[in-house]
This record gives sequence, structure tokens and C-alpha cells, in this order.
Amino acid sequence: MLQHWIRYSHRGHIGFGTLQEDRIRVFDGEMFGECRPTAAELPLDAVTPLRPCTPTKVIAMYNNFAPLVEKLQQRLPSEPQYLLKPPNTYLDPGATIPVPACDSRVIFEGELAIVIGRICKAVPEKEALSYVFGYTCANDVTAVDVLTRDPAFAHWARAKGFDGFCPFGPVIASGLDPAALRVRALLNGQLRQDFPLSDMHFNVPKIVSSLSRDMTLHPGDLILSGTSLGVGVMRPASNIEIQIPGIGTLANRFG
Repeated sequence: MLQHWIRYSHRGHIGFGTLQEDRIRVFDGEMFGECRPTAAELPLDAVTPLRPCTPTKVIAMYNNFAPLVEKLQQRLPSEPQYLLKPPNTYLDPGATIPVPACDSRVIFEGELAIVIGRICKAVPEKEALSYVFGYTCANDVTAVDVLTRDPAFAHWARAKGFDGFCPFGPVIASGLDPAALRVRALLNGQLRQDFPLSDMHFNVPKIVSSLSRDMTLHPGDLILSGTSLGVGVMRPASNIEIQIPGIGTLANRFG
């Protein structure tokens, strides 16, 4: 059953629940543990939506879409390639992505985020989906010029790790087939990315299983799927939207 889980702030209180059109059914307990619906409801326009979970880590896939790999004249990897984005990058939907102090072009990357629902360690691929709570939208923001400033060292951690460089949300959708979804990115209202998630080189079960052999995945952790063609530069005062039909729209401003 399709459900949209939302985390919000209301009158100084942080809560969560399920979104039903323009109303939130309030839950008690823990989103990734035991929880139960209450009799309370809140109108969506009365709350401030927050990022829908607080990960211990965000793992970002690299080279996971063949069209982009081919354009960059690279080879598809034989096993998942990934990097980490630190907690200072996490940003709420609707919040402003800060302009970093470094002199660099900053690009958007529309991506699906896989949300882990329970402790996941060395799980077989055939069982991996049972550890997935749901999916959300993410923008894997990158200061692209920083990567190649020093030819002796690729600065992935720095280029991906500036404050606010990982907005995600607005909800976690459970009960979806990710292979049936599309990712769209709009810059100042103009469509810049539009690609099917069925193009992923490594699918969700393979990604979750492989990464869980490298490190323990915890409830609320995110795995970003990687991106495809159409990434581009965001200039200050730009508006960027990441849309995944079935999940929603993640909207942020840059600078």
C-alpha cells in the first residue's frame, strides 16, 4: 500500500505522520520502529515540513547510469562505486542551499534516495528489499571545479561536502516499485533532467546488498541512486526542483 511519511515542525514540536492529500495523520512512536496512528490530524499548511529522516550517513552512488557513463566516455563499474556525504550537508525541503565560499561552479544532480528501514548487515540480494522502508527525492549538490583542482588528488569529499549540499524530501514514499519511477529536475522552471530509474546499472536490491557487506546500514540511512544526463550549473538565486512522480517535489533555492 502506498503511503507518504512526513516529518514536520508544529508550534515548536517535531512530529511525524502520514500525508493524505493536504492533511497529516499524526503518529506516535518511532517512524522506523513501533508506531501507531493517533486521532489527531494537522493541515499541511499549518506545519513546516522537515527532511523526513535523520540519517547516520548518506551514501551516494557514482557511475550508476549507463547514458551518463557513455557520455563521459567511462566504463560501467563491475561493482557499486560510491562516496559519503557528511551530516552538515543535510538540508530540509524548502530551505536555501548556501553558496560555498570556494570559487566553483555548483551543479545539481537529481536522484532517488533509498531509505533504509532496519539494521542491515550483509544481507542477500533476494532479501534486500525487506530492509528498505521507502524512497524520497534528493539533490546531490556538487562544487564541480573543486574535484579537479589538484591533478594528484580528486577532492570528492570536499566537492560533495559543503553545508547544505544534500537536500532531501519532502516525504518518504513506501509501497513503490522504484524501477517504474522517473526522476525530473527543473532549474528555474525549465526541465533539465528526465530519466527512468529502470536505467540504473545496479538496481536497488543489488545496491543495498552490496553496500551492507561493506558497512552496517541503520534505520533512516539514505543511499542516493546516482544520476543521469542533464546535470547543470546552479547560479545564485536559482530555484531547483527534483520531482519523482509518486513521491513528490523537492524544492530548494540556491543562494
